[in-house]
Amino acid sequence: MRIATLADAEPLLAPFFADAAEERVIAVHLREDLTLLAVTFEQAGERDEVPLPVRAIAVSALRLDAAALLIAHNHPSGDPAPSAADEAATRRLADALRPLGVRLLDHIVFAPGGCRSMAAMGLL
Repeated sequence: MRIATLADAEPLLAPFFADAAEERVIAVHLREDLTLLAVTFEQAGERDEVPLPVRAIAVSALRLDAAALLIAHNHPSGDPAPSAADEAATRRLADALRPLGVRLLDHIVFAPGGCRSMAAMGLL
């Protein structure tokens, strides 16, 4: 299974967030050709906040020998727009992964009303 676009990722990831009352972070690990290696559950948080576990995501990516990954989390509140904190955490993650040779392709925010791709919004 190749995960190259939001359209590829959305059906894979949406079930992880269906009816979730708390925010969750999921990582999708990919080979160089963007085929799926693994999907890992990285963190659960509160209803309106979840820390982005940069170190744990990097460890998972290295353990799986991923060349690229995308991450996703949810906003149970209903608004899929990334917050300023989401944007800052995504930049920190991308900066941490770069020297490890792992590309962060996207950060997708899911909500009951839809999802948003930070890459498509020009935030990555």
